[in-house]
Amino acid sequence: MSIKIKAAGVTKVFASRTGPVYAVRNFNLAAEEGEFVCIVGPSGCGKSTFLRILGGLIAPSSGEVTLAPGGAQVPLQNMVFQEYAIFPWKTVVDNIAFGLEMRGVQKAERQEIALDWIRKVGLAGFANSYPYQLSGGMKQRVSIARAFANNPEILLMDEPLGALDAQTRVVLQEELVHLWEGARKTIIYVTHSIEEAVLLGDRVVLMTAHPGTNKSEFAVPFERPRQFALTSTPEFGQLAYAIWKDLEGEVKQAMEQQL
Repeated sequence: MSIKIKAAGVTKVFASRTGPVYAVRNFNLAAEEGEFVCIVGPSGCGKSTFLRILGGLIAPSSGEVTLAPGGAQVPLQNMVFQEYAIFPWKTVVDNIAFGLEMRGVQKAERQEIALDWIRKVGLAGFANSYPYQLSGGMKQRVSIARAFANNPEILLMDEPLGALDAQTRVVLQEELVHLWEGARKTIIYVTHSIEEAVLLGDRVVLMTAHPGTNKSEFAVPFERPRQFALTSTPEFGQLAYAIWKDLEGEVKQAMEQQL
């Protein structure tokens, strides 16, 4: 496998009235092509900042990020956020087809692709609905379908299921596993949930409390395809607990920083 994403010594400093604030300090990450990497860390540790650096939304203060493009004429990356970043004035099918439209894909082709992804994410019958007619889980399905439909080489996902209720989150976790196993995109997935990271990821990378840097990482040994039933096994619980014990001190430190 070739390295698709490499971040070396990434640091981000923001200016404030009291002086420089380090959001991320000397963070390193390498992800192979087709790998699903989950990043977990305490609140405020810079996970989302790092993801935005990977996405080119903000520049690092120092360090280097390298994204290796493939040979196909497809977008290099797409981002999916926790918020439902879809257009309220567009229908479901037009929201999903938006990236394709921006790339100049002809209407008939982009409609066909969008309708296929509508079916894949379980929104058949809602193609012509507007966001105000959808539940939160349905809106996030639209966001995820739009990212996959645009066929990027890399997907950067920032707590995409974090705002959902527990039951909807389980359903979409299984759907996301299924979609990734079909497409095998390189995914960097930020989450607060250790269980979600173990269910979805090939590898779980832990960050320290603010300013975030590398803490440790865990390989996830479970075979694919995976289903939510995996979470009931002793092996799953043992790995999730081991990750929590490694992260616990960082979480407590982050809580103390907020006092």
